[in-house]
Amino acid sequence: MSPHCQLLVTAACHLCHDAETVLMPFVEHGLLVETVDIVELDGGVERYGMRIPVLRHLESGRELDWPFSCEQIATFLMQD
Repeated sequence: MSPHCQLLVTAACHLCHDAETVLMPFVEHGLLVETVDIVELDGGVERYGMRIPVLRHLESGRELDWPFSCEQIATFLMQD
C-alpha cells in the first residue's frame, strides 16, 4: 500500500521528532506516512530548510507546515 503523506524532515531535528509524535495517533489508525529527508530531494534544503517539518499530502500536493496540532492534521487530511 502506498503512503498517503510524506513527512519532510532532516537529521537531528528536534521539531521533526515532535511532529512524528503528533502524527503517531493517525499512523496507529492507518495513515501511511513516509519520512523523507530533505537532503535527498532535489532542491529540498533550499525549499524546506527553514520550514521543516512539513507534512505533504501526496495525492493533492498540499503541505502543512510545523507547528501543527492533531486538530490541524485532521482538517488537513479531510480537505479535497
